[in-house]
Amino acid sequence: MLTSHLGPETPPSPCSTIPFRRDSDFVDRGALLEQISNKLTAPASRVALVGLGGVGKSQLAIEYCHRAREQSPQTWVFWLHSNNLARLEQGYRHIADTGKIPGRRNPKADIFQLVSSWLREESRGKWIIVLDNADDVALVLRISPYLPQSQNGSVLITTRSRRAALGLVEEGEILQVKPMEGKDAVTLLKKKLGTESISASQAELAAELAAALECMPLAIVQAAAYIKQRAPRYSLQQYLEEFRKSDKRKTSLLNHEAGHLRRDPEAKNSILITWQISFDHIREIRRSAADLLSLMSFFDRQGIPEALLRSESTRGIERGKDKWNAVEVDSDYNNGFEDDIDVLRSYLFISIEGNGMSFEMHRLVQLATRKWLEVHGELEKWKKQFIKSLYAVYPTGEPENWSECQALFPHAKSAEMQQPCDKGTVEQWAIMLRKAAWYAWAKGSYNEAERMSLKATKALLKVVGKENMETLGCMGMLGIAYRYGGRWTEAEELELGVQVMETRKRVLGAEHPSTLLSMVNLASTYRNQGRWKEAEDLEVQVIKTVKTMLSLEHPFTLTSMANLALTYINQGRWKEAEELGVQVIATRKRVLGEEHPDTLTSMGNLASTYRNQGRWKRAEELEVQVMETFKKVLGAEHPSTLLSMDNLASTFRNQGRWKEAEELGVQVMEMSSRVLGEEHPSTLTSMGNLASTYRNEGRWNEAEELDVQVMETRKRVLGEQHPDTLLSMENQASTYRNQGRWKEAEELGVQVIETRKRILGSEHPDTLASMGNLASTYRNKGRWKEAEELEVQVMEASSRVLGEEHPSTLLSMANLASTYRNQGRWKEAEELEVRGASNGDVQDGA
Repeated sequence: MLTSHLGPETPPSPCSTIPFRRDSDFVDRGALLEQISNKLTAPASRVALVGLGGVGKSQLAIEYCHRAREQSPQTWVFWLHSNNLARLEQGYRHIADTGKIPGRRNPKADIFQLVSSWLREESRGKWIIVLDNADDVALVLRISPYLPQSQNGSVLITTRSRRAALGLVEEGEILQVKPMEGKDAVTLLKKKLGTESISASQAELAAELAAALECMPLAIVQAAAYIKQRAPRYSLQQYLEEFRKSDKRKTSLLNHEAGHLRRDPEAKNSILITWQISFDHIREIRRSAADLLSLMSFFDRQGIPEALLRSESTRGIERGKDKWNAVEVDSDYNNGFEDDIDVLRSYLFISIEGNGMSFEMHRLVQLATRKWLEVHGELEKWKKQFIKSLYAVYPTGEPENWSECQALFPHAKSAEMQQPCDKGTVEQWAIMLRKAAWYAWAKGSYNEAERMSLKATKALLKVVGKENMETLGCMGMLGIAYRYGGRWTEAEELELGVQVMETRKRVLGAEHPSTLLSMVNLASTYRNQGRWKEAEDLEVQVIKTVKTMLSLEHPFTLTSMANLALTYINQGRWKEAEELGVQVIATRKRVLGEEHPDTLTSMGNLASTYRNQGRWKRAEELEVQVMETFKKVLGAEHPSTLLSMDNLASTFRNQGRWKEAEELGVQVMEMSSRVLGEEHPSTLTSMGNLASTYRNEGRWNEAEELDVQVMETRKRVLGEQHPDTLLSMENQASTYRNQGRWKEAEELGVQVIETRKRILGSEHPDTLASMGNLASTYRNKGRWKEAEELEVQVMEASSRVLGEEHPSTLLSMANLASTYRNQGRWKEAEELEVRGASNGDVQDGA
């Protein structure tokens, strides 16, 4: 029998078992690597990198290990895949083989104890062990005794679970790995695309895509691989456009498995799948935490209110067994909720915001959660639960509810994109959207108000019909949104106001509050279209009805009176407008308070009355007060604030304070263009007012450019017969006149007079003003007879309608006197001038 004797094995030299090559595209993320290095310098040190899957923990560990070997070739580096016990055992056997540990081939040997004992011997020199993907708490606790706290050894852990990390390290040894900084994310994207030198426009696209991907390294690597695979027929811009199309397309792109050479071969290279594996694990160990995450995924990612989550939890989120502790969760609800939050925080799927009462999630985590729910057939269940919770608490849009509305509004916008299938839930969804639209309108976000109320209206028309009260409410809100958005034609074409009003009359009766509200809304549409008589008839009818039903101090009564006062202003009926306006302001101050938006609006309307009466000082005092209060209450860019600023600019202009008027006018025009859009009626009004200031300063070219732009836009947007269009035509005629372009001024002036007579009536202040302007054109051309005829008409009508002391009446007297003087009719001119002078001695504010 032959025997052989093998001598002791040659001791190996220190080496590395890192299974990944160094990444030449690695992006150093600030001080993270330096922090890892500093913490692992101390004897028996440990560091845990904790973060979401795909955030780059393993990549940091790989780079650290390569640098450590580079600086100290005598250091052992051992890499252990730690996602399950079998792979951990395989890793330990690999260490035993690499270190040629005696007894390793003995089938009865405890490989974990064998390696642990070997590592404890200081003669082995320095070593680093990396536990990659150590996410399982039970497994971590099992391996902990076999990681020696040796003076010559360091342990680096990467994990998605903070609780797992705390099974191996102290709190101070945890480094949370967050998504990359924006500039680092862009650098990584450019490196992975192989386009580090790109144009400014491409660099901007890269920054946009990195931000859209939440600066998550794995998502960025995925996107770059997807783009490169399809180049040159596919570009960065195309990917970004596709990504923004819909959640469905986002999911498809992020589910794409791009090859990643530096990830565990058993790990998924899709960031969504990576997270969904964690979701499955949470669902297994604590179902109630998974349910809570399911609900949270439908909210806006920031400011998720604890109160809504708690209320929904008590209504049916099932409590399960906590497998981490292997005991039944305490039946006390509060403990259960806090335990659920602790689980989700441990996996870094959520974080607590500064106030401690709300939570935050990454946008892509929410997307991944909803995809996971879709796969499990639970998407509609949790969407319904989310809408139910929001519907239960979302308040109406009155000012006293604004702070609550503001906190919930982002979640309403999230709900807007998640229309449910269930009929009953659709109704709740639409009602909640109408309330959110109400708030959006109140805060001056007219486009959002229109979009939300339109969706709500369409949904309710489909599920409950056009005569349902909630449908009518949504249609009314849509009509308001159209009006304030300057889309009067759309409101009229859809006949929303008439349809809602007539349906409410039939279904509810003529005196029902909802019927009266629809009448008020329709009257507002008429007023904005310059249909003063129709507006007045409706408003008078409403006031008569509400006075018999409600007190004079009721907000609805006051609103009705304020609306009628506004119609009087538009008709040039200053005395009636002032009397109503003063009454409304006094009552609103007492009932609502001096800073309530309704009070401020009525003060602004009264100031407009003063301005039109030539009482500049009183107008200015009110307008300054209104403007400053609106800024404080609603913000500097709210449409109501901008309107108050424009009104003050008009008062400055009427007083000849051109510089102040111009500065304010430019500010209003620029902000209005940005906030409301360049073609919004309010923006066009501010442009027209600024043009008027330029004209008064003799800056004819600048005035003409603005006038033409405003006139052409109004013709297209509002129609050629709208009062605002006629005003811009009048302004343009005035500019022509000041430039000596008499023929053009006359043609435009005649057109305006004829239309205003037909639309507004022959004695409306605007009609009289246009007649006076045409007379001025005739006077400048030496056509005295025609000028005189018009000026006599204007003076007599102004005296009758506005009063002899009104600035417009005095101006008409002065113009007629000038015509008499130019004809050599000195006595008649003198009589008029004396009359005008005596009437002009009125004190401002009288």
